[in-house]
Amino acid sequence: MATDMPLRTVKTNIVQSIRAFRVVDLQTAAAQLGYHFLYANLANAQSKQDILDMTAQQFTFPQQAGKNFDTLFDSMSDALYKSGQQPGFILVLEHIPAHAKFDKEAREQLLDVFREAAEFWGERKVSFRCFYSFSVARAAAAERIDGLEPSAIEVGDGEKMPTDKLVDVSPLALRMSSPFNAGYWLTAA
Repeated sequence: MATDMPLRTVKTNIVQSIRAFRVVDLQTAAAQLGYHFLYANLANAQSKQDILDMTAQQFTFPQQAGKNFDTLFDSMSDALYKSGQQPGFILVLEHIPAHAKFDKEAREQLLDVFREAAEFWGERKVSFRCFYSFSVARAAAAERIDGLEPSAIEVGDGEKMPTDKLVDVSPLALRMSSPFNAGYWLTAA
C-alpha cells in the first residue's frame, strides 16, 4: 500500500519520536490499513494528572483510564483485548510537556506505559505503533533571565530547560533527532 510506505521501516510494535512523520499521514495510513488511530494533543497539560485526563479523554477511553498510569495501560491492553480481535493501532502523543511539573522522569514513565502496551500487543501479533513529540521551551534570542542564557536555566530538580515558554513544534522541528537541542532552537528564530 502506498500509505504504508512510510511505516515499512518502522517496527510493528514500537514507541518512537514522530520526527519525519506527519500526523495526517499516520492517520491516513491507519485508515487504509484498517487500524485504530488514537491521537492526543497534550500541549495544554501542566501536570501528570492533566496528561492522564487528556490522554484518556482524547483517546475516548473510559474516565477511569485517567486515574493513573496503571489504569491507562489497562485501557490500552486488557480492556481492548477482551473486547475482541483488534486489527492494529497507530497512536500519536503530540506535545508532551517538558517542564518542571512534568520532568524527564515523568515523561519516561508515561512513555514506558506505551512501551509496555506495545510489548503486550506484540505478544499477540497485533501492530502497535506509538509516535510522540515534546513541547519545547524557547525564548527570543534577545531575552535574558538574570543575565543567563535561556539554555542555561535550571528548573526544579536540576533538570536543564531551554526556557519556561512553550511554543508549537513545527514539522521541521519534529524531524530533529533531539527535541532538547537548545542550540537548534536558539538559531532557528
